Parts: sequence; C-alpha cells; structure tokens
Amino acid sequence: MLLGLIALAQLGKIVIFLVTLSVLVVLHEYGHFIVARRNGVRVNEFAVGMGPKFFGWVSPRSGTLYSFRALPIGGYCAMEGEDGKTSEAEQQREFRETGSGGSVNFQSKSPWRRLGIVVAGPIANFILAYVILLFGVFAFGIPSNVPQAVVGPINAGSPANKVGLQTGDRVVAVNGVAIADGSQLVGTIHASLGKHLTLTYVREGVQNIVKVTPAACPSPDKPGTGCIGFYPVVAYERVGFVAAFAASGVEYVNTVTQELENLKLIATKFSTYAGQITGPIGIGQAAITVQDLGWGPYLQLAALISFALGIFNLLPLPALDGGRGAFIVAELIRGKPVDPEKEAFVHIAGLAALLLLMLVVAYHDIARIVAGHGAFN
Repeated sequence: MLLGLIALAQLGKIVIFLVTLSVLVVLHEYGHFIVARRNGVRVNEFAVGMGPKFFGWVSPRSGTLYSFRALPIGGYCAMEGEDGKTSEAEQQREFRETGSGGSVNFQSKSPWRRLGIVVAGPIANFILAYVILLFGVFAFGIPSNVPQAVVGPINAGSPANKVGLQTGDRVVAVNGVAIADGSQLVGTIHASLGKHLTLTYVREGVQNIVKVTPAACPSPDKPGTGCIGFYPVVAYERVGFVAAFAASGVEYVNTVTQELENLKLIATKFSTYAGQITGPIGIGQAAITVQDLGWGPYLQLAALISFALGIFNLLPLPALDGGRGAFIVAELIRGKPVDPEKEAFVHIAGLAALLLLMLVVAYHDIARIVAGHGAFN
C-alpha cells in the first residue's frame, strides 16, 4: 500500500512534467502559427498532441483543422508547402516549377517572411520564459533569505548524501526535538560538528529516521562549524506589482546569461563540458526533483526549459527550426535556393550528427542515474 502511494506520487510528478513540456512545445508551434497566418500562409492543421487523431474541428473561415491527438505530448503546425518529408530546397524548387498552392503556400513567400515564420517558434519560447517567471512571482513571490527545514540540492559525497537524504525531504525533528523552521535546523547542524545527530524527516508523506554526523564546513570563514552537505530550500515572499515585474526581469536576464554562458562553454571547450549536457531524461529527473521544492522553484525551472528549448531549436541542425532557417539564410546570401541535392547531403550528415548527440546525451543521463547521482550532482 505504501509503495503504491509513493509510486502514484511519482507518476503524478511525471505527468506534471509531461504536461509542462507539452505546453511549451504547443506554444512554440503556436508562434509559427500566428506569424504564418499574419503572412497569409495557409495552416492545414494545428495539432495538440501526436499520433492518431482523437477529435478535431475545421475552421470554416480559414480551413485549418484544429485537432487533438491520442498522445498528449507536444504538437505541430502543418503549413501549406511544408510536407515534412522533402527538403526545404526541394519544396522551394517544386513550388517554382508548379506554383502549387498559390499565394497561401509557405514557399511563395519571400525569404525574409519565411525566415520570420521559422524563427517565430523559438521566439515564442523566449517570450514564454519571461511570462512563466512573471506569473511565478505574482503567484508565489520571490526567494527570500529565510531557510525552510526542507532539504535542497545535496553535495555529492557529503554526509547527507551518504545517509540517503534526498532533495525535498522535510526535517521535522533533530534528536527528538521538534524543528520549527529552517533557521533552527541550520543552527543545530552548525553547532554539532563531529556529533551524532538523529534526523526525523518526512518524504512522500512517510516519516523516516536517519543518523548523520556533521563534518567541518568547507567554507574557511566558518571554523568549528558543522555541515552535512545540503542547501536548505528558502521560503518565498510576496512582493508588490512593480517589484514583481522588476524581479521577474532580473531572473530572466540571469536565465539568458546562464544559458548563453553554458552554450559558450560547450562550443569552446566541448571535450570538458560535453559530459554536463542534459537531455530529456536528465531534465525530467530534475523536474521531478524540483517539484518537491514547491511551485515557485518549479516554474523557474519551466522558464529555463522554455528558453533552452528555444535555443536548441535555433541550432542549425536538420529537423530543427535552425536547420530550416540556415538554408533560407543561404538563399538570401546567394540570391537563389540551395541546390536540393546538396541540401539533402547536408541533411543526412546533420541528422547523423544529431542522432549521435542524442544517443550520447541519453547515455550520459542514464549512466548518471544508475550511478546514484541526483538531479543537482
């Protein structure tokens, strides 16, 4: 019964993550949809989900099929002139030869308009990242300096890590003495260097007891202070209307800076930082873990995922918006579309590189989980 409740709770977290990911993908596709319609391109279908059609509705005004698919994960925006099977250059050549679809065909638009439609998806993710942060601040406030008695990120190899504490565990007592708040918990641990402590904590509604001995804190300015190697989760506090916009703006700038710095490190020192690239499996693990910290931290992670999704889609790789955009940019520079045969060769090579990267990242994520490393190690 107990194991069943824990499994159900974990399943609920997985569902929340999948719903979050689907919303980010659908709104990405909606970015394509809006700009395509603004430029007179016919959208044959706007789908929520993947797989067989569950049900749908055809707009009598635009002729667009709005559908819900059987698998509620992701979605897509199918435009006239984009069959998803042949290359961008091949479709452009076909349109120039046949004129199929007329002025509502994606391929009938100027390179600049087509490029705008292609990059609209990633831009939607960038905008959505800020909207998520703003909503999070309005709904839950901003992080304060007040710690809670909740275990946050845990250092690998620390006493907390060795005795099995996990992110999200709520400590309710130390040596039988009830813990009222995070400050009391931190103070007790700091004052117990080398002393055995019995921690009572709650995980998934179940109370557990573990014994741990604080080691010397790594910080040199805290001699004689004990630490067990985790950062307590801080409480969130409400702020005013103006402060909410300012705080979400600062957080957005921090998110952008962090992602661009990570991209720079990977590009310039790939061999050093390649092992730190996280794929869908690792992101899912992190999302499930962060849910234990509350909705405030989870929305911050959702905003980070949205921004990262936009960056990823701008990479000049096949099947991504960046790959399509790269050939349109080449068309702008050359004054004519890239030769379809040459584009096909680039697509095959790029697709092989993308699949290899996905396999390496998936292997890294799985190996890290099997080795017992948490989402923040």
